[in-house]
Amino acid sequence: MAAAPESNELTGTREFSIGFKDVGLWVLIGLMVVIASIAQIIGPLSIPIGDVSIMLLPMIWALLMGVLVSGQRIKPLPVDLQHTANAIMAIAVLVLCGRLALTLGQQIPEILRAGPALLLQEFGNVFGSLLLALPLAVLLRMGPATIGATFSIDREPSFAMVTSRFGADSPQYRGVLSMYVFGSIFGAIIVSIVASVVSSLNIFRWEALAMGSGVGSGSMMAAGIASVTAAHPEYSEQIAAFATTANLIATLGGVPLALWISLPLADRFYHFLTRHQKNSVVAEASGTISAMTQALQAPKVNLAPWATMAILSGAGLVTATIASKGFSFSMVFTYVIIMAMVALGLLAAGATKGKVPALIVVIVIGAYITSPWFPGAGWVLETVASVDFLSVITLMLAIAGLSIGKDLPMLKQIGWKILPVGFVVITATFLASTVIAETVLAILHR
Repeated sequence: MAAAPESNELTGTREFSIGFKDVGLWVLIGLMVVIASIAQIIGPLSIPIGDVSIMLLPMIWALLMGVLVSGQRIKPLPVDLQHTANAIMAIAVLVLCGRLALTLGQQIPEILRAGPALLLQEFGNVFGSLLLALPLAVLLRMGPATIGATFSIDREPSFAMVTSRFGADSPQYRGVLSMYVFGSIFGAIIVSIVASVVSSLNIFRWEALAMGSGVGSGSMMAAGIASVTAAHPEYSEQIAAFATTANLIATLGGVPLALWISLPLADRFYHFLTRHQKNSVVAEASGTISAMTQALQAPKVNLAPWATMAILSGAGLVTATIASKGFSFSMVFTYVIIMAMVALGLLAAGATKGKVPALIVVIVIGAYITSPWFPGAGWVLETVASVDFLSVITLMLAIAGLSIGKDLPMLKQIGWKILPVGFVVITATFLASTVIAETVLAILHR
């Protein structure tokens, strides 16, 4: 298993080291490969429901199998291995974005033409959740936790925003915690199903659906891309490019938009809706908040970045070979290109102490080397076509599933009310972004 855990005396954060000499790491690698491979072999399953259909893609099987393996009670995956999967997941997101970015350069003219729609759809992250999820949470009497749970889709930056405004012991902070846990466990599944159903209605352009997919975490974006691509396979590269661009815009503009607009609006809207509601302020046990916060404080996993990239390359090649039903050396070259992009991104982030995010560097490099301005763009595009980005998504969600089991007990602490509210937050965010993008595109192309 992993090496003996250590404790950082300055921060109190537990940490441990793990490497290829540890049997536990090989167990985790084997599970990643087996789960992703089985998911690819199972393939997609379409479930017709009236005039719509739900497409269950390999990535969903991978996620569910990962959760089952990590969360079952007979012999659950050791918690430190789940934290290791979480550490691998951080770089797996960069790998996925690197592969998606390699579809971006050739789509730059189309992206520029859709520019206003890409920019304005970001407001769907504000108004979708506030208009639908917040009133539902008020109706269910979630108390002030409503504000933290519904002002955004609640990923990592939301903790800092709510802490600075309301404090870490506030019910609003508990709302963020609740939504974060819910989104981590169910987010990708919800986005996948909603995107699949909405796509089958044939009332939105593929561009709008792709932009709507660029919300939330990397796993949610990946789920949306896969479902929209399944409905519009002829536009697979364009869908990936539009969703990646929308997600990049959300990364850059989401924090100030949430901090200055959606969080203050959520606070005021909540107090407006509860002005006649008796006992609307529900006391929250600070012990519960503290326990949940501590549970989410992952230990520092000392796994060398080169080792993580080697693991993802090997597992990715196996998954890509099964997905394409054949192996080619172009797949190897593709992973060499992607890992070089990721390495440069990590180096830039380290050199600037995080001021230049690795994700931005990876996306910019990928866009440039596939753009008309790069001399070898044709070769790069031809080479990377050998690795279907959907196979990368399947592997990433297999890893995500293996990291989720440790979070399942927290569902008992956050209460049942977050289930309908969380579902509406994620669904409304996707739908609002899609509707805004569709409206703008209709105006631009009328």
